[in-house]
Amino acid sequence: MDYDKGKVDDAVLALLHLNIFKDDKGPRTWKGFDWESLNRLHEKGYISNPKSKLRSVAVTPEGAKKAEETFRRLFVQSTK
Repeated sequence: MDYDKGKVDDAVLALLHLNIFKDDKGPRTWKGFDWESLNRLHEKGYISNPKSKLRSVAVTPEGAKKAEETFRRLFVQSTK
């Protein structure tokens, strides 16, 4: 199936925003999404390398900002 990988990455990044938590090293999120999307998000610099035994990935400051912006754009209803 041919699909817009950029839109999928946006949706995955927005959904990662829902699960961001902070530990002693900064923001992290659970990585229960499509591996190809997670790899692309890593290549874009939004998350740490998902290829580890950990069940979560670190979220970069740029990734956290982009995740929140994308979540708001895709899922928050405007009151206007």
